[in-house]
Formats: sequence, C-alpha cells, structure tokens
Amino acid sequence: MMQAAFVDAGPGLAAIAERLRRPTDIPWTIHRNPDVEPDALPGLIGPAAIAVIDHTALPTRIATACTALRHVVFLGTGARSYMNPEELAAHGITVHIIKGYGDTAVAEHSIALMWAAARGIARMDRDMRGGTWLRQEGMQLTGKTIGLLGYGGIAAEVARIAGGSGMRVLAWNRTPKSAEGVTFVDLDTLLGESDVLSVHLLLNDETRGFLDASRLAKLRPHALLVNTARGAIIDEDALVAALQAGKLAHAALDVFDVEPVPPGHRLTGLPNVTLAAHSGFATPEATDNLLRRALDIAKALAES
Repeated sequence: MMQAAFVDAGPGLAAIAERLRRPTDIPWTIHRNPDVEPDALPGLIGPAAIAVIDHTALPTRIATACTALRHVVFLGTGARSYMNPEELAAHGITVHIIKGYGDTAVAEHSIALMWAAARGIARMDRDMRGGTWLRQEGMQLTGKTIGLLGYGGIAAEVARIAGGSGMRVLAWNRTPKSAEGVTFVDLDTLLGESDVLSVHLLLNDETRGFLDASRLAKLRPHALLVNTARGAIIDEDALVAALQAGKLAHAALDVFDVEPVPPGHRLTGLPNVTLAAHSGFATPEATDNLLRRALDIAKALAES
C-alpha cells in the first residue's frame, strides 16, 4: 500500500492530523519536529511515495534523492516559495496544492487589517503603551470603494464582507469573471478609484513585482493598501518610497519578501504601516480544513 510522510508537522499539526485521521486513510508517518533541514528529507520520507510538507524547502536535487517519492502535497497554495513544481514534474514528482481551505479566514484577516489601518489602531496602541495619548482621525469606510486585485475564493469572501459593510466593491482579474455585487473594471480604473486596494493575486512569474512604482503611483494619496497574498507581488522599494513620500496613506501587510521579517526591517520603522505575521490562514477551522483535505488528497492518490 502507498504510504505518506508528513515531514515537518510539529506537535500542534501532528495532533490535529491524528485527530482527523479516519480508518480508511492511508498510513502516515508523522515527524513532529517542525524545523527540518532539506538534506534530512530523504531520510524522513524514506519509502513513502507521498510527502506532505508544511513549510520546508524541497530543492529538486533533494527530491530526486527520495527514490520512492512521486507526489508532494503542499499545505497551502504557495508551493513555489519552497520548491520548483516544473522541475519536480520533469523528474516524475507531482506537486499538489490545497486551495480554498482558508478563504474565509484570510478574508476576515484582510478586513481586520483594513479596519485597523483605516482607524490607526496599531499606531494608537503603540503610542498608548509608550505613555502617549494621541487621538487620531480615521477613515470612515461605509460608502468608500474597495478594489480587489485578483478575484478568487478569498477575494469573493472579502467582497461579501465589505459589501455587507456598505462599501462599493470593484475588482480586476487577469481572466474575465463576474459576481453579484461586484463591478469588474480595468486595472487603471481599479487603481484610480479604490480607497482601499486589497491584493489577492497568486504569485508567479507574471505577478512578481506586479505593483511596481508606476502602478502604485496611480493610487489615490489617501488610499490604503492591504496585502494578504504574497509579499513579492508588491515592489517593496516602491512601496516604502510611496509611504515615505505620502503618496500612499497606509499599508497593512500580512506577507513580506523575507519571512520572518528580520529585526530592524525598514517597514517596521514606518508609522503608516500595520504589520501582521503571515497569520491570515491561522484559525482552527482553516487548519482542520487544510489537514483533512491533505488526508483526502493522499487517499485519492493511493486509490488512483
């Protein structure tokens, strides 16, 4: 029977995976150390044909040393940050990603960042902890326009919540789409009319650096930028310059070019930035969905 190895579960994910397992699922080996060096992967994967990976890099040279490996189930959608799916495919290893498991969780996080940025909550919190009482005027979002850059499952949930909050919802997508309550527009219109721009593009060669200096310049100076997608979609140099020059009012970011964000990073020193630690997906409901989907994918692969 085909076997699977969860190579970097950690105690928390291991406990959830064990709780969710059903008698009909294929055998799993769960390694409870979340900090795994790539060179250790051949030993951890062993005879398993399926590797389940949360956050460990899988270089192609390492994958090809795993002689039984035929499938990688990546826990999320950002597999390209950890491996090269095309190179692996050329060696007979298929990468499977898991979409949609945390759409509501990430959408709620996007909305939370939007509201925090609009009302300056993070800055007031910092000031008050430092002994300063400084009331700030914020942006009232009812009646304002939110622009969704990319329109998939997460953006659809953001549209539902924002529309229910009395916001006008615009969207631009790389392929034509339609949705009730959402007006799809061209990219320049989206950038020019958004009071809040929320980023929901997948990261690939075409979207890396997509929000460059020229596109950021099309945003209104009072606009808020929210990113819960991938840090590399935004040109970080251009973003910092726009924030420092007052050409963009605020950025609320859950994702970054380098994670974890190193101490003293330039974004941490800007007052008009709200930061979160790539936590949009992190709810118990989303984690259960994620691991159950991984178990289902592994079972389907074994039965195919």
